[in-house]
Formats: sequence, C-alpha cells, structure tokens
Amino acid sequence: MLELLDTVVTNGELSLTAAAARTDMPASTALRHLRVLTDRGYLVKDTSGSYSVGPAFVRTALASLQSGPYARLRAAAGSELERLVEATEESAYLAVRDGDAAVYIATVEGRRAIRHVGWVGRSVPIDGTAVGAALQAAPLGRDTRPAPVFNTGAIEPDVTAVCAPIHGPDGAIAALSVLGPADRLTGTRLQTAADAVVEAAVATSAAFSSVPSTQPRG
Repeated sequence: MLELLDTVVTNGELSLTAAAARTDMPASTALRHLRVLTDRGYLVKDTSGSYSVGPAFVRTALASLQSGPYARLRAAAGSELERLVEATEESAYLAVRDGDAAVYIATVEGRRAIRHVGWVGRSVPIDGTAVGAALQAAPLGRDTRPAPVFNTGAIEPDVTAVCAPIHGPDGAIAALSVLGPADRLTGTRLQTAADAVVEAAVATSAAFSSVPSTQPRG
C-alpha cells in the first residue's frame, strides 16, 4: 500500500490502470488499496477517476517539515536559498536523499520571468543527476570546500543544474541546487552560480551544526 501511495504522490496524478502498472500490482489489489487510502484522506479521486494527493498526506508532510531534522535543515538553509537567488536570479532548491532518489524539500523561486519552478516534493533519481552526485559526495577533509556539480538535461531538457553538498560529520546530508535555462546558465553566469552554491553549502553546513535538534511546532 505504501508503494502505491508513493507512486501516486511522485507522479502527481494517476489512474487506477497506471498506478497498478507502475507498482506491478493486479488492478483489483491496487483498487482495494486505493480505496483505503482515499477513505483515510491520503488520496483523493476526481470525477475522471484519477487519484492524487489528499489532505491527510499534506498534513503529514507539513508536520514532518515543522519538526525533526528536516525542520533543522530548512532553518539552516533558508537564508542561503534567498542569497542564492540574489546572486544568480535563478531558482534555488534544498534536497535530501531518500534511498535511490533525491527529494526537494524547500525552494525560493528565481527573479526572472522565465524561471524554473515546481519541484518541491518531487523526487528525481540519484544516478545521473547533479543533485544525486552532490548527495553522494564523500566526507570532506579539514578545511576542504565541496566541489560544485553540473548537469544539463538530466531530468528536463535545456535545464542546467548547479549543485553542492551540505555536509554533516559523516558526509553529505543534503544538497543545494540552482536550476535555470541552459542557454542562460553559461560562461560567467554559470561560474557565478557555482561559486554561490558552494558558499551557500558551506554556510548551511555550519548553520546546521548550530541549529537546536528540537524545533517548536509552528
């Protein structure tokens, strides 16, 4: 059932047939699970028969971002996301690892009329992506700065990602990214983005270590 819920959440909206196919379940089994998830409010079903995120899932997701390590990460990275947008004018993201995927948990949108938007809550593969490479970065030595990671077109055509890992004591715990049109993130603009992402990742790593481990619910 959890695999089915994750599949619908990841894809945004799925029919019974598509959900069953993507989870390799018989349609009758998928329908039974979908009905339970719908009855409990984790999914909703529209008039066309498609399933999407419901209020119970949204409530649970928000609660997870308001306490615990994700809240600490968001608190540590919040001002740095703003600074990234100031420095680059492109959209900035915070991502964490979830098994073989990276999940975006916070963003500040860019200032340009044409900008990258809409990835909070979305998961992308670890393999073959810039954010995945950043999240797999090895622990840093003393006084060693993280290296920026670049990729173009890994997830969306003509979109360039510039990422850097946020480090804890045992290695990368999250990653910061700047995403924008590939034809705009070139030359000196790309280098500016890389420098800004590295600075933001270093600052967030330091801030994360000083954020209290418990956060008041807000």
